[in-house]
Amino acid sequence: MNKKLLACSLLTVFCHTWVMAQSWETVATKNECEKRHENAAALVGDSLYAIGGRGMKPLEALNLKTLMWKKLPTPPVEMNHFQAINYKGEIYVMGAFEGKYPHETPIPNIYIYSPKTGVWRKGPEIPKPQLRGSAGVVVYKDKIYMVCGIIDGHYDGHVSRLDEYDPKTNTWRQLADAPRSRDHIAAAVVGDKMYLAGGRRSSAKTGKVIDTTLPEVDVYNFKTNTWETLPSESNFPTLRAGGTAVTKDNKVWIIGGESEQLKAHNQAEILDPKTNRWTSGPKLNEGRHGTQAVVYKNRIYIVAGSANHGGGPELNSVEVLK
Repeated sequence: MNKKLLACSLLTVFCHTWVMAQSWETVATKNECEKRHENAAALVGDSLYAIGGRGMKPLEALNLKTLMWKKLPTPPVEMNHFQAINYKGEIYVMGAFEGKYPHETPIPNIYIYSPKTGVWRKGPEIPKPQLRGSAGVVVYKDKIYMVCGIIDGHYDGHVSRLDEYDPKTNTWRQLADAPRSRDHIAAAVVGDKMYLAGGRRSSAKTGKVIDTTLPEVDVYNFKTNTWETLPSESNFPTLRAGGTAVTKDNKVWIIGGESEQLKAHNQAEILDPKTNRWTSGPKLNEGRHGTQAVVYKNRIYIVAGSANHGGGPELNSVEVLK
């Protein structure tokens, strides 16, 4: 074995060992939050916010220094199936649903919560062409991007479009469509690229909902407004939807999710954009789907979600990857 090959092999072994040396721990919070699923989460300052879910749920914030939960104002409308974002210190909700399965309807406005004032406000209307739920939402260079999703709940109307929203001017711009439509998707940004892995094409209309997962990984280049699909050897290893995506150490983590198996997935799988290779990370103590993770001080936190595929049992536990 030549020296270069040996060095690469040793580096691969080291990285695999380092990832596996990490583990998820259940956080011993001083009080409990409400159980919820199909919710989102966001990090603002030192607080992890649990947002929305099926039914009307209060906004709750976990101070990650004191580990105390605090109940905050309930959102003005039910909000489920969404990826929340922190935009300039406020929580933005768009690409979300309200209502019941299988005909959940897209929420027609952006909703914004200000931790400084402790108040929700109803933001601008979302133009009809952009309306959908269960979409990926990310921030890149002071603009918000919404990708894919589905128009009619779990029933029909899959979307492959990518839209850019500028909160400063309240203007929308349609960008290049993704190579394929998908819903129950979370997106992550590394550098100048956005990554989509997992998700499905929910179709209660045809009696196929959780068994329509997608293996391909699609990558959008913000600089060139172009998409690429990674080679088949870079396909998503464990097919599932309803997982959460975060960026940590310039890698994409896809955590949890649901598929045809009864139990929600406990996998955490990591894509390295430098090699386009996936690595298996530590498994959650409790599989979960329909929630969102955040990164705080280089640790990943995940809260709530559903323990089985579908609608329950709902969870309220918090896990951290140290």
